[in-house]
Amino acid sequence: MKVSIWSDVRCPFCYIGKRKFEKALNKFADKDKVEVVWRSFQLDPNLETKTGINAVDHIAAVKGISQQQAEEMHTHVTRVAKEAGLDFDFEKAVVANSFNAHRLIQLAKTHGLGNEAEEQLFKAHFTEGKNIDDKEVLTQTGVAIGLDEKEIKTMLSTDAFAAAVKQDEQEARDIGVSGVPFFVFNDRYAVSGAQSPDTFLQALQQSWLSFEQDRNVELAENGEACSPGGNCN
Repeated sequence: MKVSIWSDVRCPFCYIGKRKFEKALNKFADKDKVEVVWRSFQLDPNLETKTGINAVDHIAAVKGISQQQAEEMHTHVTRVAKEAGLDFDFEKAVVANSFNAHRLIQLAKTHGLGNEAEEQLFKAHFTEGKNIDDKEVLTQTGVAIGLDEKEIKTMLSTDAFAAAVKQDEQEARDIGVSGVPFFVFNDRYAVSGAQSPDTFLQALQQSWLSFEQDRNVELAENGEACSPGGNCN
């Protein structure tokens, strides 16, 4: 069974949602039969990377609110993250466009390392205060999860995987996704936002039932047919 997750590595609730989903998945009896596919979604495609401003100052400027209000917002998110077992440091978080980070995730997915890339980029942005739009940071992140350094640098020096990022975003628009994280179970059930582990577990269980029903199609009658290899009878 497949679970598709649209996410942006700049989105704090996407990281929180990842942790809550993982807690649910660990309790799911058939977790080894679940394929998790990370999909790209940029909250602000036009964002300009600004290494000289932190996330608190940025949100105050963008939303037109006071520094105190911005700090209170981030304090709330930090507390929610802590409850999920995550350490956020918005004072260090670099305001950075996430497009190249998404391209790295797309590359990692081709090697079965999409989840690892997602995790390390979240950590780099929210905990370590790294610039996720910096090519050296992205290269180091990719190498750390097992990607080839030369392949990463080649990708970053071209427009490789740009189309894959945009395709994910188009698919999100097509199904009406307006915010992330957004989870789609078995192409049938959707969960929006960083819900509780219990909610995710319920979605997994409900989706698994329909998945099993779809697989166990009752064969009414055998008829004439051809099998792979050209055997017809």
